[in-house]
Amino acid sequence: MAEKHVKPRNLWKEILKNKACYAMLAPFMILFIVFTVVPVVMSLPIGFTDFNMVQPPKFVGFSNYSTLFLSDKVFIKSIRVTLVFAFFTGPLSYVLCFLLAWFINELPRKLKTIFTLIFYIPSMSGVYTVWQLIFSGDINGYLNSVLIDLGIITSPVQWLTDGRYVLGVTIVVQLWISLGAGFLAIRAGFQNIDRTLYEAGAVEGVSNRWQELIYIVLPSIGPQLMFAAVMQIVGSFTAGTVAQNLVGFPSTDYKAHTIMTHAYDYGWVRFEMGYAAAICMILFIAMYLCNRLISKVLGKYTD
Repeated sequence: MAEKHVKPRNLWKEILKNKACYAMLAPFMILFIVFTVVPVVMSLPIGFTDFNMVQPPKFVGFSNYSTLFLSDKVFIKSIRVTLVFAFFTGPLSYVLCFLLAWFINELPRKLKTIFTLIFYIPSMSGVYTVWQLIFSGDINGYLNSVLIDLGIITSPVQWLTDGRYVLGVTIVVQLWISLGAGFLAIRAGFQNIDRTLYEAGAVEGVSNRWQELIYIVLPSIGPQLMFAAVMQIVGSFTAGTVAQNLVGFPSTDYKAHTIMTHAYDYGWVRFEMGYAAAICMILFIAMYLCNRLISKVLGKYTD
């Protein structure tokens, strides 16, 4: 029977054998460990302290966590905002990633490249100025101007400052810029599907595109679907930049104030790093639980 675990000595031999590959991975892994793994690990003990980055950390036990859930009304509101934000942007952006990748996969080669670039560019460019023009609160704002010309409204709507609209506007813009790495991963998955699988499926009785999707496409791009799901979960839970750039910081009545924005407030504005670390730890646990749930749902496609 084959051994399930690789012995340390054999592992070291494999590393030496593929040292060129590990050398190319080293810069990324070093940066990832230093700037991602280490801060996440450090946030757990820091969350139990009172730390202002000037004086030494002072251990306060569960005080930060009790304050968050029992006294911090803004944090409770940020939980609701984050859940609403994640509920709309996470699943919707994930479905958009899949449908657009599926649509683009059916286009000719040149159009595939063009449309992939069109949908991916917003995720890596600053589009806030354009959206501020669209949702501008005066009569010259593009959306207000169109709605007034159509007779839908009679006076300009303050899309970026009225508490009734700021969250909806933020969700719309987040959806627009959410087609990032997950979208590219699914596009690559579609492109790498073995064409002979379609021929074999036709022989086995697969007669329409819906059956192709269920029996051929989804099982073939399982890893890409999982990666995209994780990226969309992380993006929806950690979104805060869009609201800060679009509707201000803080937003009107904290209507677009997410948990990530709350952590930014205490970490980089008030420099209460212990409190901010506690907020980030709660956010990390929420994302971890969601990722576990998604792993169970999509697990059958990644086996």
